[in-house]
Amino acid sequence: LPDKVEMKVLAPLAKRQVVLYTALVEELKARLTQSEGIARKGLVLSALMKFKQICNHPDQYLGGGDFLEAESGKFGQLREICETIAAKRERVLVFTQFREMTGPLAAFLTTLFGRPGAVLHGGVAVGRRKEIVAGFQGEAYVPFMVLSLKAGGVGLNLTAANHQSRQESAR
Repeated sequence: LPDKVEMKVLAPLAKRQVVLYTALVEELKARLTQSEGIARKGLVLSALMKFKQICNHPDQYLGGGDFLEAESGKFGQLREICETIAAKRERVLVFTQFREMTGPLAAFLTTLFGRPGAVLHGGVAVGRRKEIVAGFQGEAYVPFMVLSLKAGGVGLNLTAANHQSRQESAR
């Protein structure tokens, strides 16, 4: 295999993300002044998960919605990366921490590539996982696979992909 090349690309928050993120920061500040001990630690841990969701897409944090590209900096960044991949007819793995993001990511990527890809998460039956991997690795062009970290992070041999993207949240 060729040497692995890593690029860290920062995705700016969209306006809606900034508003939600800022509101959550203010709410957390207020609640932290009124708590202590284990309750205080619980607030921080809970807030970290919410911050990650906001950074992925506001609709994940709010629950439901249309997962519009314009409302997520990460979706916009993913478009830029995948347009090049699609033009070269290459394949990409997209990893996400959250199972509930696999569907919206797959729908978004389907519009970018003009064809469906594959999705693998913990809810997929073990027998079906082998079929999905074989389909992605096969000769038919399956442009992307969206994987939850738990289901796709260990024990898979996915050599057909030329690229991988991890949807990490950092602010």
